[in-house]
Amino acid sequence: MENTAYIIDTFFTLFAMTLIIFMVPGFAMLEAGLVRTKNVSTVLTTNVMIYAVASMAFLLFGYSIAFGEFGSDAMSKWAVFLFQMAFVGKTINIMSGGVSERVKIMPLAIFTVIIGGFIYPIIVNITWGANFLADTFLALHMYDLAGSTVIHSTGGWALLAAILIVGPRRGRYRNGKIRVIPASNIPLVVLGALLLWIGWFGFNGGSVGSISTKENADAVALTIMNTNTAGLAGAIMGSFFMWFKYKKLDITMILNGALGGLVAVTAGPDLYNIYIPILIGAIGGTLVVFAVPFFDKLKLDDPVGALSVHLVNGIWGTLAVGIFASNGDDITFWGQLKGVLLIGVFAFAASYTVIFLINKFMPFRADDDDQQQGLDFTECGLESYPEFVRN
Repeated sequence: MENTAYIIDTFFTLFAMTLIIFMVPGFAMLEAGLVRTKNVSTVLTTNVMIYAVASMAFLLFGYSIAFGEFGSDAMSKWAVFLFQMAFVGKTINIMSGGVSERVKIMPLAIFTVIIGGFIYPIIVNITWGANFLADTFLALHMYDLAGSTVIHSTGGWALLAAILIVGPRRGRYRNGKIRVIPASNIPLVVLGALLLWIGWFGFNGGSVGSISTKENADAVALTIMNTNTAGLAGAIMGSFFMWFKYKKLDITMILNGALGGLVAVTAGPDLYNIYIPILIGAIGGTLVVFAVPFFDKLKLDDPVGALSVHLVNGIWGTLAVGIFASNGDDITFWGQLKGVLLIGVFAFAASYTVIFLINKFMPFRADDDDQQQGLDFTECGLESYPEFVRN
């Protein structure tokens, strides 16, 4: 058939997009399990709103900023759009989870329009897209297959900006001590993390772009294999260091170790042999275990560990490409570092400015009484567990 490759690649891209959309309930379940029961409906509503609002903003103006006009000769242009649209909400999911339990929905929705429609598309433009910096000294030569920096670090920088403006949850830090707020539903945490893990196969595998030839099929399979391997190594090293440090196997940290490994390998899973992702993922899982208490010492309150998983490992994974896949021409360590720094400065500065301005007119932070009562009551009027006694 004349159009066989076109049809196969269109179907492949739509299937990969569907796997990525499975990350929406993944983030929702993970965050719902890690927050207190009195805030679960708010977290779920936020995740649904992000998917809807970010996707619409990307449809109306974000895609054209990133890539120009719709178009593709290799597959349906609508499949290309849907695949790219599936990415955009993940950046904001990273940020929203890290400010859970003290942020209102409406100002976050406004920020979602701006980051999904403008900030993220500009970052995509200079990396994967039209590249308006191509003829300037700021032009990037960074390899980032599926977004260790473009998506994960961008979300992490936006989260850091939000935490600095919004502050910690009520009572999180008292008299110089850290008050532990335990997860409310471990089964949901496990379900959410494993949905994210499965979604990553579409996230990274789909980013290869084609599966209609033998060479491309092998590249997709290797990419997915290396993605999974890094997740396995992150989980194992997270387990090891939790046992070594605390003599406890904390499933939330084990899963965050796995997610850290997945974030780290996302920049270049198509470039490595089958062994390098073990090292990249193992370092990623280790970084998570040590970064979580480090950010707590700085009083950067992050209920889901998103800074440790996405920001730290987004940086590590992008630099790892320069270490393990440098070819002296297109990929260099300094090119990777330049991309990390330029995107980091832009993502943080733009996010901080926008959140600061929105916060002046529509405060992000819920007041202490609302936090005490639970945001489900004040934000949604619908509690996930109304029969539970809260404190």
